[in-house]
Amino acid sequence: MIAEFLGSWALFQHTYLAGWLIAALLGLVGVLVVARDQIFLGAAVAQASSLGVAVGMVAGGWLAPRWPVFESDAFLSAAAVVAAVVAALVTSAGGAPGGESHEARTGWVFLLSASVAILALAHSPHGLEEIHRLVVSTIIGATPADVAVFGALAAASGAALARLHRPVLLVALDPEMAAAVGLRAGRWTAALSVWLGLVLGLSIRAAGILYGFGCLVLPALVARNVCREVAPMFVVAPAVALGATVVAFVVAHHRDLPPGQTSVALLCVLVAASRLRRRGGAA
Repeated sequence: MIAEFLGSWALFQHTYLAGWLIAALLGLVGVLVVARDQIFLGAAVAQASSLGVAVGMVAGGWLAPRWPVFESDAFLSAAAVVAAVVAALVTSAGGAPGGESHEARTGWVFLLSASVAILALAHSPHGLEEIHRLVVSTIIGATPADVAVFGALAAASGAALARLHRPVLLVALDPEMAAAVGLRAGRWTAALSVWLGLVLGLSIRAAGILYGFGCLVLPALVARNVCREVAPMFVVAPAVALGATVVAFVVAHHRDLPPGQTSVALLCVLVAASRLRRRGGAA
């Protein structure tokens, strides 16, 4: 099985590398989402990226005849990232007393993005095909540029968290205490939201919603089940994401299965197994 997989390396190496880097990167970022119990926020931001692609395709149809850049893949990627960043900023703030809750705002973003993306492209078979591609997740076709981008993002994210994990955790888990010790919690929260939107928007554009959302939350859920504190989760979650996707890609190639769905299914099994292990240990 492994020899067969290695034999495909020359043809699919960029797909494999990009998929693994995305998994490790999202596993790292997902710790903050899971630690704050805001898993649905990840789903809303992921769905918003598809709305960005839909809006980008509509705008490209109007503007491309005059400016061809608006029909490029780079423009659609930028549209996905912008929509994801805006969604992350909108959903990151807590609800005001007597106002709508954080969950209500997140649900609104999710439903708006899911419905408007389809409506915007209802009369465009090619557009609906692109949205379907994002939903079902396909990593095939990754380029050397994708590998470089996600490698750089993973390295930068790891380095930033290694240096700033204490204030990041304080702002994420206890913004009132963060403000009390002199941190500008609002600015930190906005910066973390932009970071989430950027990383998730690019990942969704490259690998699809299922793979992106799965790698964002499932490795962090495994890490939460096996770690006593949040800080070690920043090591465990990306390690779980990387290890699981490597195994899943090998199995998917051997059994001729889609690698994204195979990876998410394996991560779901690991979440269930880690949950059982945690319950067994508590008993």
